[in-house]
Amino acid sequence: MTESIQGKLQADLVVAMKAKDADTLSTLRMLKSALLEAKTAKPKDATLSADEEIEILQRYVKKRRETITEMEKLARADLVAKEQAEIEVTMRYLPQPLSEAEVRAFVVEAIAATGATTPKEMGKVISAVMPKVKGKAEGSLVSRLVKELLV
Repeated sequence: MTESIQGKLQADLVVAMKAKDADTLSTLRMLKSALLEAKTAKPKDATLSADEEIEILQRYVKKRRETITEMEKLARADLVAKEQAEIEVTMRYLPQPLSEAEVRAFVVEAIAATGATTPKEMGKVISAVMPKVKGKAEGSLVSRLVKELLV
């Protein structure tokens, strides 16, 4: 990825302003704010790496998904739709997620490599898989698959 997420975000922000797309604009501003906040927490003149930018956006998506769960409990379909739209905008800036089958293949490979056989060894397997799928799969999916395969 030659262009940083921040650069792409800024360009899309201008496009959304010109198109008067208020919903997209709102989400892009929130993402830009989250990235700037993380950047200011770093030492002066330091920049965010691509991995750090991806991690920040993934946390944003995770928060939106948690909010959706809460709003569904309250039967607030209008707010669920708004949060879902924010997730869709954010996903444009994240790497294409791996399918469950692809993650399963990494887990099977890690189980073979670590020699894990019992659920007590889940941590070993998860720590072998996560660096390979970082930014492309959620930890909850990896954990579920490891648990499933180590029964």
